[in-house]
Amino acid sequence: MITTQQKRALAAASLGWMLDAMDVMLYSLVLKSIQDELHLAPSTSGLLVAMTLVTAAVGGLVFGKLADRIGRARSMMLCILLYSLFTGLSGLAQNVWQLAICRILLGLGMGGEWGTGAALVAETWPAEHRGKAMGLLQSFWAVGYGLAVVVNWAVAPRFGWRAVFFVGVLPALATLWIQKSVEEPEIWREHRARIARQPAAESGAAASGSLAALFQGKLLRRTVVAAAVNSASLFAWWGMFTWIPSFLALSPDKGGRGLAIGQSSSWMLLMQAGAWFGYVTFGYLADRFGDRRTYVFYLFASGLLAFLFGRATDPTMSTLLSPLLGFFCTGCFSGFAIIASALFPTSVRGTALGFTYNLGRIASAVAPFTIGKMSESLGLSVAFWLTAGAYAIAAMVAFALPDTTGIALE
Repeated sequence: MITTQQKRALAAASLGWMLDAMDVMLYSLVLKSIQDELHLAPSTSGLLVAMTLVTAAVGGLVFGKLADRIGRARSMMLCILLYSLFTGLSGLAQNVWQLAICRILLGLGMGGEWGTGAALVAETWPAEHRGKAMGLLQSFWAVGYGLAVVVNWAVAPRFGWRAVFFVGVLPALATLWIQKSVEEPEIWREHRARIARQPAAESGAAASGSLAALFQGKLLRRTVVAAAVNSASLFAWWGMFTWIPSFLALSPDKGGRGLAIGQSSSWMLLMQAGAWFGYVTFGYLADRFGDRRTYVFYLFASGLLAFLFGRATDPTMSTLLSPLLGFFCTGCFSGFAIIASALFPTSVRGTALGFTYNLGRIASAVAPFTIGKMSESLGLSVAFWLTAGAYAIAAMVAFALPDTTGIALE
């Protein structure tokens, strides 16, 4: 029986993740307009994304530790407020430096949202349904991306790229409902109660969500492997999906597809529909065949599809590949959410999820810049082949992860 609080926890985390995706992806969707107005080279545009990803890693660690101290839901609300505020302020930027400051500070909230929301859902839902719940949570990234496409389509042609960012302030309103309706997980509250009963000398270290604990005993190997597989897969994802909107809009003589904003919006919505099904389906496949086996399969399929997309020159073939790209290349992140949430104990779960996921973001930070730089001489099609290799590496590393199907959280 699924309780009201379990449903609310999933709804809150999904809403935060959806709005995170919307705010973050608005930049990619208006990137070409920003480049034209602020006179940015592709490498500079990619560097701005890289800077956002680096600060996201910092935000993941900071808010992960905060989640272990003050609670999952409370920390998630702070993340939503932060990324909403600086998305809106991005629309006021008059030069690359102002835009960079906004994207850097936005990254802090963006980085913290995933770990806090994932811990909230993992600790609230029972083990037999955790895979499906985490898959559904991840699926809202695709919904947020699709929402960003709709916002761009509806706002940009009429009011320009700045107004698109102004819409990104609206997610801050979600915190009002979260504060009123969502409770902290019982397993976290029990842990905090135990900490409160311990002597001060003992409780200080236990209450801290110590980063050092992730590199001791059995957690050391889990931390290293989880961070490594996520680094490779996030490198692939950000390298590819940052540039897909620009690739679709670029003229064919420059190696792009030359699609109008309406055509590219339809293409990306089709891709995000595939991503949503990929996220949700992962949970059911993981419960049936095991989460590690499903994760490895998704990652290998992602590498193959990224390679085929880079080679495809026929518009029909590109369209046929779009939902499959979404299904596997984006849907694979359900695997990390499901497995990583079960690898670490409650005392450091927020810290661990924030660290392992966002350390991957540091590694992935070089991807948008690298792909942008390669595209200047080789074109984006060839540059996308690099992301195929990164997905393949992630798949091979994922073999070292334990299978966590049905494991009760500690």
